[in-house]
Amino acid sequence: LINMITNHKKLAKTSGKPGKTRLINHFLIDNYWYLVDLPGYGYAKVSKTDRAKFHKLISNYISKREQLVTIFVLLDSRIEPQKSDLEFMEMLGINNVPFAMVFTKAEKLTPTVLKRNQDTYRDEMLKTWEELPPIFITSATSKLGKEELLDYIDGINKQIEADKAEGLIKNMSKSE
Repeated sequence: LINMITNHKKLAKTSGKPGKTRLINHFLIDNYWYLVDLPGYGYAKVSKTDRAKFHKLISNYISKREQLVTIFVLLDSRIEPQKSDLEFMEMLGINNVPFAMVFTKAEKLTPTVLKRNQDTYRDEMLKTWEELPPIFITSATSKLGKEELLDYIDGINKQIEADKAEGLIKNMSKSE
């Protein structure tokens, strides 16, 4: 996702097998905002000890990072809903952390199978959610979903700027 969004093929390390990211990596975009790559926690074939370390690292980051605006939960569109993904999104919801679901590797499925897999995820989520978060379908190879993600991020950044400007206006009028 990072490589697709930034147009730098080797900015973030990728691998054929999940679990490549083991640290929190910050990428400054346009000297304006950060895209942060967190370790995988679910489908990666790592030891229980590593999985527990990733979980603690991610939980601490999410709970203590005041500037955190949105989490993009990457979901492999080829596989059924994973318990770890569902639990992670539930935890985000309980803690009021905004997130979006990003289905990856869409190019590896036919449109019919892709839709069926998305519907399965939606049905599973709607068992406990009244409303679903934003959903994006992406493909790093075809760049599917790139513009939609960038537009979404741009909208968030513009809202933050508007909120800051409104706060400044309120502060200035209080001091007069």
